[in-house]
Amino acid sequence: MQALVTNIQGYSIHDGPGIRTVVFLKGCPLSCKWCANPECISPDARTVFIETLCKHCGRCAGVCPHGAINTDATAHRIDYSRCTGCGVCADECYYEALVRYGKQMSVGDVFDAVRRDKIFYGDGGGLTVSGGEPLLHIEFVEALFGLCEKDGISTCIETSGFAKAESLIRLLPLTDHVLFDLKLMNDSLHMEYTGYSNEIILQNAAIAAESGADILFRVPLIPGVNDDIDNTRETAEFVRRVCSDPKVQIMPYHRLGDSKYKALNMINALRELEVMPPDRLEEVRQAFVSFGVACSISA
Repeated sequence: MQALVTNIQGYSIHDGPGIRTVVFLKGCPLSCKWCANPECISPDARTVFIETLCKHCGRCAGVCPHGAINTDATAHRIDYSRCTGCGVCADECYYEALVRYGKQMSVGDVFDAVRRDKIFYGDGGGLTVSGGEPLLHIEFVEALFGLCEKDGISTCIETSGFAKAESLIRLLPLTDHVLFDLKLMNDSLHMEYTGYSNEIILQNAAIAAESGADILFRVPLIPGVNDDIDNTRETAEFVRRVCSDPKVQIMPYHRLGDSKYKALNMINALRELEVMPPDRLEEVRQAFVSFGVACSISA
């Protein structure tokens, strides 16, 4: 059993409790305008071009089997209408200006990488599977979590909740922690900014909460999009309704994904958006607390 893995990141302290290894899987059905991991959206392997590392040697064009490399310095290096994501050019690039996102890995290969980090986990750390949307790879993640359970490794899933309820229900018995994103409570705004209704997401959020799982709802806080008092109140009311121990974590908007959009030759729809100042973040945090929900701010 295999899945396309974008990255395996060790020693993470922001994706679940303790020190964790984070496995990023390819493919996400949503199109969030603030996405910081655009390389994970497509379900297919994708080669990207990092212009600042390119030395214009032309070696990549000579080895590409599909004629997808454009050596014109004024244009993006890769013609995606021809590129298959095979990664031949990336393998031959001496300067790492071409990078392939998406490597086929087996459950065993990923588990071996996770198990090598076990010495760092201590009492609270473990594996987090992220994406993309990991619930799109339910059989792969289920098998991986099963191996972790046998080996005493804590498991965590980071999900948008936009997936079949059956997939979530299958995985919950093997999952120690759930990081569940709640982006927008207003359905029309959710469709505008993510491309889809939030109906399935809210249904799955209730399923996860009612299962008794250790669940932390996370709100990617986007200035001018979902930081208003109405969305804060409605989010708090929902979390309180489905959880006996309601808690939310704010994830401040950042611009760390800008370079990835350029490398992928994609438009960053919110590239002009300013980062929210700390005092405004604290205002939103306090608003959640005033509505009866414990709230923290992600580092």
